[in-house]
Amino acid sequence: MSGHSKWSSIKHKKQKEDAKRGILFTKLIRELTVAARDGGGDPATNPRLRTAMDTAKSAAMPKENIERAIKKGTGELPGVSYESVTYEGYSPGGAAIFIEALTDNKNRTTSEIRHIFSKHGGNLGQNGCVAWIFQEKGVIYVDKKEIDEEKLIELCIEQGGEDVSPEDDSFCITTPPDKFEGIKKALADEKINYKDAECTKLPQSTIRIDGKEAQQTLKLMNLLEEQEDAQKVYSNFDIPDEILAQES
Repeated sequence: MSGHSKWSSIKHKKQKEDAKRGILFTKLIRELTVAARDGGGDPATNPRLRTAMDTAKSAAMPKENIERAIKKGTGELPGVSYESVTYEGYSPGGAAIFIEALTDNKNRTTSEIRHIFSKHGGNLGQNGCVAWIFQEKGVIYVDKKEIDEEKLIELCIEQGGEDVSPEDDSFCITTPPDKFEGIKKALADEKINYKDAECTKLPQSTIRIDGKEAQQTLKLMNLLEEQEDAQKVYSNFDIPDEILAQES
């Protein structure tokens, strides 16, 4: 979990810069549109849309942008048709990489993803080559100042959570996907604020990478994150703290 936590922290810092450039909003608008298209425009009955809306609000996306994206998904407004695609491959040093993308031109996206892999020492593989390494989980970070650890563990057990672990100045809650929203609601009911919450993919095993290959892997991850169609990028790398710190 620690590797996931550190990379998540790095990503969130970078997202503030991405928001200025419009990259983050573009990705969020696509997710809102597809979530509404696939599950309807009511967040009360569409958990994916509710999570997308929470993420958009935390990124300071204007309310009218959120509403417009949802209406494009439900067909109330004309919009682009997006296709969900995944890509799998390996970083320099052999860490697994799994990418979730939304695209209106699969051939273009595939070409761009392949180019990023090949130019930066990675390899784009066949579907299924690394997907088995990752499991769907909900992850919620709560500041240690918000609640006592024992009380948080008790709350999570009651709501079906899997684990509570200390991560720097936070507690990290890991949940099955179907318990994610319930635990968020339980925290809200107790007036406990969480710093971050997402449905993600966690690796069942990790690959240790050091030196030049670690730096190349981080460069590759950053470029894949910045690719316009890539919504989420996951990896099972285990990189030394001093190298990760250079990305902060």
